[in-house]
Amino acid sequence: MSTVTKAVDLLNFFSAERAEIRLADFQRLTGRDKTTTYRHLSALESTGLLEQDATTRAYRIGPAVLRFSHIREVTVPRRAGVRMVLPGLAEVTGETAHASILQGNTLVTLADHASARHSARVVLDNAVLPFHATASGMAVLAFADDKLKQHAFEQAEAFTDQTVVDPTQLEALLHRVRTTGFSEVESSFEKGVLGIAVPLFDSSLKVAGSVAVASVASRVDDALVKLIKRELVTAARSISTSWGGTIPTQLESVWSSHSF
Repeated sequence: MSTVTKAVDLLNFFSAERAEIRLADFQRLTGRDKTTTYRHLSALESTGLLEQDATTRAYRIGPAVLRFSHIREVTVPRRAGVRMVLPGLAEVTGETAHASILQGNTLVTLADHASARHSARVVLDNAVLPFHATASGMAVLAFADDKLKQHAFEQAEAFTDQTVVDPTQLEALLHRVRTTGFSEVESSFEKGVLGIAVPLFDSSLKVAGSVAVASVASRVDDALVKLIKRELVTAARSISTSWGGTIPTQLESVWSSHSF
């Protein structure tokens, strides 16, 4: 991993729930020594990607990110297409709908919307999603190149007693995703959560992310699964089109073979 990659990788630890991180916390999260971690943080701070609170000495996302984010969204819109779709997907299914985007070797949550139908609902508090342990990640890996898949397998770790980390078993699960057109993962990243996801494609005609519905597993029945899958197909087509992409013919054929 290059020095630049190691430095930029620190940005992935930030989320809405963890907006400020101290040097010691970065050391713990990354397993790097203090000198190296501080050097990377200083480089990010000098470019405006990070800033440090003068009182707490904790780091937070810097103002430069706002400018880059604006440029990206204006020139290559992503959130706009997602935000038009997620509320409807959440309300129809009664669950939490969310979309993620592929950024290099990382899958990042782009937006989410939770239905108010149930008091008990899935709350997303992870900005970065592990490929092997989430429906969103497996939906992406099933249609990604071997390089990304290998990277994901090497990073695989167990989050629960149901997390699959063995490469052979993961390969079998990815084959199932390609065969059925859907990724279904239960209690692998978080106990009691069932995720169902499908891939998204952009103008490069390559997989660019995924759209998913996360449900409290105990209330999911066959009827709800069929409803979620039907709505996910519609959502994926809409979002992919807004991203300038199209659903691959083979995947469309698989979806068309289902009776929702």
